[in-house]
Amino acid sequence: MSMLVNEIREQMPKMLETLKDIVELESPSHDKAAIDKLVDYIAQVCQAKGMKSQVVSLADRGNHLIVKYGEDSAAVKLLILCHIDTVWPLGTIKEIPFKNENGILTGPGVFDMKVGVMQSIYALENAIGRKKLSGKQVKILFTSDEEIGSTTSREMIENAARESKCVLVLEPSVPPEGSLKTFRKGVGSFSLDITGRPSHAGGDPEKGISAITELAHQVLYLQGLADKDQGTTVNVGVVSGGTRSNVIPAKAVAKIDVRVQTLAEGERITRDILSTKPFLKDAVVIATGGINRPPMLRTEKTVEKFKLAQRIAAELGFELTEASTGGGSDGNFTAALGIPTIDGLGAVGAGGHAYDEHAFVKNIPDRTALLVRLLEEL
Repeated sequence: MSMLVNEIREQMPKMLETLKDIVELESPSHDKAAIDKLVDYIAQVCQAKGMKSQVVSLADRGNHLIVKYGEDSAAVKLLILCHIDTVWPLGTIKEIPFKNENGILTGPGVFDMKVGVMQSIYALENAIGRKKLSGKQVKILFTSDEEIGSTTSREMIENAARESKCVLVLEPSVPPEGSLKTFRKGVGSFSLDITGRPSHAGGDPEKGISAITELAHQVLYLQGLADKDQGTTVNVGVVSGGTRSNVIPAKAVAKIDVRVQTLAEGERITRDILSTKPFLKDAVVIATGGINRPPMLRTEKTVEKFKLAQRIAAELGFELTEASTGGGSDGNFTAALGIPTIDGLGAVGAGGHAYDEHAFVKNIPDRTALLVRLLEEL
């Protein structure tokens, strides 16, 4: 085992204390007050470790945080991406408290991605302490809306990436091997708003136009747009409509998730969804949305950086593999700009967005040391 891994292992009690605070400061994407409390906490922790912190205040959404070490004039700039928001509603900590039992960490957001948040802080602290960041600036973006599309943070992320030699994303790794992510599908979000005509379901059914019947036709059409061979998936995940069982429904809505492997498929699926026509005479269907995260392609530049990480991992005493995933991250944005992007550097575990979400303690020193060395060698 390397000396660096041992040194970080000795810091684990303090690291796990910080992680406990980060997990227990719950941070649902839509809860500004909760997000802002966590932003303030992380800012204080980072400032105490000799890093500069700048809160990006937003009026209606959770704040973002920029943490920097090194000068803006540095020849080499490296970007670390972390999101602090989770899918879990406030109060989940009472149902799934933070625990460390037999080396397994549990708690809302522990895997996705609060272990990664903690690792980024301690990795930068260790890199600073080793005095091997001369001529470099390291910037960490702690964003608050990744789980809901990164609408307020995307521009900030892309601007920072354009200045950077490489982007390191502390999203969790791919189970079960803890693989890094060198390819991610693009993500699209669409809505269908359907208008029919209400009437009495018993007395005048022929005078009505059922928005729900139209919706049923549209669901079958949308599902048929998927292409297994191209890796394109379409999921009508939320539907709603109608008022009472004895009224022909005049309104219905569908929310659709799309995943694509290529930009061409993204263009094709967007065109086909937005151009959908009603199946029922006089029904009105309005489709909106688009691809909000382009695919993170496995480019030569990204593979080159992955092989560097793989070599460093071997020197630290563990094996590192790569994998692809259907999920999107903020790394999709940076990779689409042509910036080498290594994703999945965070927690090793499983169960993201699920009640069995967990991370393994044993992997934290290794992965933190890997990030330290990447910051030094990139």
